[in-house]
Amino acid sequence: MKTKLSYRIFHFVKRYKFIVSGFLILVVFWLLCLHKPLFKDPTATVVVSQEGKLLGARIASDGQWRFPAVDSVPYRFKSCILEFEDAYFYSHPGFNPVAMSKALWSNLTTNNRHGGSTLTQQVVRLSRKNQKRTYLEKIIETFMATRVEAGYSKAEILNFYASNAPFGGNVVGLESACWRYFGIPSSELSWGQAAALAVLPNAPSLVFPGKNESIFKAKRDRLLQKLKEENYIDETTYELAVAEDLPGKPRELPDHTPHFTERMAREQSGNYVNSTIQFNLQRRINHITSEAYYRLDQNQIHNLAVLILDVNSREVLSYVGNAPTTAQHANYVDIITRQRSTGSTLKPFLFASLLSAGELLPNSLVADVPTSINGYNPQNFDRSYHGAVPASEALAQSLNVPAVNLLREYGLKRFYNNLYQLNFKSIDKSADYYGLSLILGGAESNLWQLTNAYAGMAATLNFFNSTSSEYPDHAFDEPVYLKKETNRVTSKNQNPELFDAGAIYQTLKTLREVNRPEGSENWEFFSDAQPLAWKTGTSYGFKDAWAVGVTGDYAIGVWVGNADGEGRPGITGIQAAAPILFEVLDVLPDSDWFEMPYDELVEAEICPQSGNLAGLFCPVSIQEWIPKKGTRTEACKFHQQVFLNQEGDQRVTASCYPLGKMLSKSWFSLPPVWEYYYAPLHPEYKPLPEFAPGCFRESEKLMEFIYPKRGETILLPKDFDGEQEVVLRVAHRNPDTKIYWYLDGVYISTTTNFHELSLELSSGIYKLLVTDSEGNSIEQQVVIDKAS
Repeated sequence: MKTKLSYRIFHFVKRYKFIVSGFLILVVFWLLCLHKPLFKDPTATVVVSQEGKLLGARIASDGQWRFPAVDSVPYRFKSCILEFEDAYFYSHPGFNPVAMSKALWSNLTTNNRHGGSTLTQQVVRLSRKNQKRTYLEKIIETFMATRVEAGYSKAEILNFYASNAPFGGNVVGLESACWRYFGIPSSELSWGQAAALAVLPNAPSLVFPGKNESIFKAKRDRLLQKLKEENYIDETTYELAVAEDLPGKPRELPDHTPHFTERMAREQSGNYVNSTIQFNLQRRINHITSEAYYRLDQNQIHNLAVLILDVNSREVLSYVGNAPTTAQHANYVDIITRQRSTGSTLKPFLFASLLSAGELLPNSLVADVPTSINGYNPQNFDRSYHGAVPASEALAQSLNVPAVNLLREYGLKRFYNNLYQLNFKSIDKSADYYGLSLILGGAESNLWQLTNAYAGMAATLNFFNSTSSEYPDHAFDEPVYLKKETNRVTSKNQNPELFDAGAIYQTLKTLREVNRPEGSENWEFFSDAQPLAWKTGTSYGFKDAWAVGVTGDYAIGVWVGNADGEGRPGITGIQAAAPILFEVLDVLPDSDWFEMPYDELVEAEICPQSGNLAGLFCPVSIQEWIPKKGTRTEACKFHQQVFLNQEGDQRVTASCYPLGKMLSKSWFSLPPVWEYYYAPLHPEYKPLPEFAPGCFRESEKLMEFIYPKRGETILLPKDFDGEQEVVLRVAHRNPDTKIYWYLDGVYISTTTNFHELSLELSSGIYKLLVTDSEGNSIEQQVVIDKAS
């Protein structure tokens, strides 16, 4: 039986081989007739918030408003399009023989042209770029439609149509049509709107205002009547729908995040970008920045930027790349990613580095005196000096001179490497290129990197407190802005990536207790704000104003200035950027302050005057929590034991005074130059008493040059040939003592109280000697040279 069947098949194929071959070729052609993907047209870049609301979009590269393909078609539009175009969509195999027959008969017997195409056939026509309508083309479309039906589900075919149908002008696809004509997503279409859009692809030219509106309305209303008859809508809904306005002139699309959307158009071109930005927060920040811009613009400050990050997930929650300024003032520039001088904003990272390394305690006294390092002379913002200041206060008041001295002690290259680990990619030249000015704005970074670095510190501390005292890896990785990305700060490590939790906690605690600079006003307004660790910065020449702050949950970065680099007197961190920072903070949900990381802190006896570990001669001490490695720091060196006469007003020694009558006392004493600036600001400070007459003076540093420093060269202008006025300064423990000045062995002058001397000197090398009335003297070389 099997042999007979095979024999018959063989003879059938042999007899009808041409027919069989043709059939096989047709089958192969049918299988291969569809190109994949079915649509290759470029699409617009569409950016939505984490709630799915449209933030902005950028047109496709071919000039069409064609949104990326939709996942599903809303019920109302689907009902309308099926009733209008293809009522038997779910039952036909890609073509409708009855409809095609009726259309053919009508075309042959009347002047009315009917297509009779199904939605599947229209999808084929759209994919073939609307070839000229001929009977041959209709056959090809029908043939290919059956292949589409075999390869895709009905839902997919409907999505193809909704995503690629023409809706007039350069509007392609349902979603773009909804936004361009109604300013809403397709999910919010009313019945009247859905019906209007359903009839448009059949005659896209009807949409233009003032042209064929009556025809457009008649077609829409007929469809609504049909929907009522088919029980899709009731009488009331029908009456409300026919009363709705027709779509008119295309609207501008929402643009809540113009610079972020432009960034996505470059990085995610043609994609549907589900971002991490919070829609309502973004709108509120837009309002804040708009009002701030109009205030700043009065002082010819034209640009600003604001970035908000979620500390723990590092998600971008709000992104304002620039103020709503004009093209003349570079409104198109995304300031968040532009490199600008960092000002003082890197100082907290140096503070944390020193604490984490066990080389500084939070309140250790540091020098704030005139400093010259290889010709570099840093100055504080107000050009004053404090002599000695607690490190925390130096950070809080953003003093420049202590910061430079601390950087020199910590090591420039060492700190530079820390910045690399903090992901400051824009600081890409060598450490020597920046020099010590690195800590004062000598390098450039951007709001993206800076805000993220502050967030990384806060995230590290949160992670440590929420785990069994463990540290995260990659705590300073880039922020994320795509919702599909996950928080990478998850892996655990026993060792910190850069700063230990104790150092971070002490740094943020210091930044929370910021002391406002002298002259600032109305800062009490912010005293009731939620806890915030924050830092301001101002670049040289008043070109950049920064304010960066972190709470337990959020990191906020603000930049204010002019995109073209023009400086203005009002461009300071405290005046221009900080008020915006606090306005932003006010609209964020309240956050708890950071928990204390007890496992990385120890209690220690601290000398309250010096801020160092209590030494042998410290009269009192207090218990304070310090980072564990802080126990390595040296004990207080500013308290010393002195011996006084019975009256307590003169120092004595065993060589000149009876031992039994000596009074022993602990005395807080600073080096002469420190004391010179410190004493006038601290009335409670008492200089060491003078030695009693005839007492042997032990080796003691009574005098010190303030200017010039040892090894420092005084530079004259390059083309200067005359004499330059040079002001020489000396600090003496006893200001009332007379000082005699000698230059190259020649007596010059005598000074009392204020030991300063102005001399007219030309380039050369001089020997400067000063002697006090008791015969104590110091000398050093003074080098004056022309700048190269």
